[in-house]
Amino acid sequence: MRALVTGGAGFIGSTLVDRLLADGHEVVVVDDLSSGSEANLAAARAAAGDRLRLEVLDIRDPAVTACVADARPEVVFHLAAQADVRVSVADPVLDAEINVIGLLRVCVGAVEGGARKMVFASSGGTIYGEPAPEALPVDEHHPQRPVSPYGVAKKVGNDYLFALNELHGLSFTSLALANVYGPRQDPHGEAGVVAIFAGRLLSGEPCTIFGDGTQTRDFVYVGDVVDAFARAGAPGVGDGFVCNIGTGLETSVNELYAAMAMAAGVSADAVHARSGRRAGAQLPRSDAGGQGARLDARDRPRHGRGRHAGVVRRARRLERRASGTGRPPGRARSRRRRCRGATSPDRRRHHGDRHTGRLAHDELGGARQLVGDAHLGDLQLAAVGVGGAAQIDHPGDAGDADGHVGDRPVATCARRCPRR
Repeated sequence: MRALVTGGAGFIGSTLVDRLLADGHEVVVVDDLSSGSEANLAAARAAAGDRLRLEVLDIRDPAVTACVADARPEVVFHLAAQADVRVSVADPVLDAEINVIGLLRVCVGAVEGGARKMVFASSGGTIYGEPAPEALPVDEHHPQRPVSPYGVAKKVGNDYLFALNELHGLSFTSLALANVYGPRQDPHGEAGVVAIFAGRLLSGEPCTIFGDGTQTRDFVYVGDVVDAFARAGAPGVGDGFVCNIGTGLETSVNELYAAMAMAAGVSADAVHARSGRRAGAQLPRSDAGGQGARLDARDRPRHGRGRHAGVVRRARRLERRASGTGRPPGRARSRRRRCRGATSPDRRRHHGDRHTGRLAHDELGGARQLVGDAHLGDLQLAAVGVGGAAQIDHPGDAGDADGHVGDRPVATCARRCPRR
């Protein structure tokens, strides 16, 4: 298969490129390198040779349409984005130019090039707006009522994909991501708190938490997110679905720090600093993991007992890997679940002829828990050039796609009903 990845030099995008190449596919990367880096692709380029090509191009440029069409990809993975909610509030026109017009230029190129499918990086933390606490964890039944220009652009992206599917037969899957963490994450980006904490804990520096630390997010490991992207690109998998990718449970910043500090063997408390809320920032709680396809107890990752057991094991593995005796983490387990549709009045009121359903867990896979399986060894790799204090300003998408303690994988989705 030939795949095209926009934003493929970024945090999530480059990890997806590695996965696609490892699966034997040819990959074309389109990235303007404004936030991504060729260094993220260096190992892939050395190993893949002519199976990987980089086109340095802004998705706002009209030339990107011809670039995508000429590549003639079977699947287009669209991860390129302006991913900062605060920037979208300050300059909504810029946000729309990149996240709406840029998406459309890529989509037109995909149609002209005969692509079979688009896999779109949406935002589980912003498309649902500010749900009431009793609505958490938010699943795909929840109305999409974004309260920031960034969230609006991601919602509009979903709507355009539905329309292009009807008009041109371009299949799609939209993955609404929770807060993604892992290697290559920019610690100064939207959800860099894990990378910041990791870097400072490993270097013996104090960590700062803005606010009281009770704000919560859903943190999901980049390897699990990439697994969902790769599975969604397969023929007939998740077609027409909007699917939340996350753990489905909340983790407060205080819980996150405590788990990471214990894993790193640090006993010092974090420093709390005053935080002022700005427009589009600092939602007190966020959880877009969904509820529709949770695994039962026998399907849970086997990390031992207790919420922090996996983190302790990862800390020990970090030591082994540092000495060259460890091994990289494997892929998440997945279990088969039958897809069952269910009509949602809220969803139908908000989106018309759509219904929600459970996606087979062996198709899009599940997300690993953060505290139970923290991949702390990988966090060391993510902590490059880190500094400053950690503040989660909003539930978004780290890098070009962007607390919880999860104990069960989840992959839930919503799909398009046939037209009446």
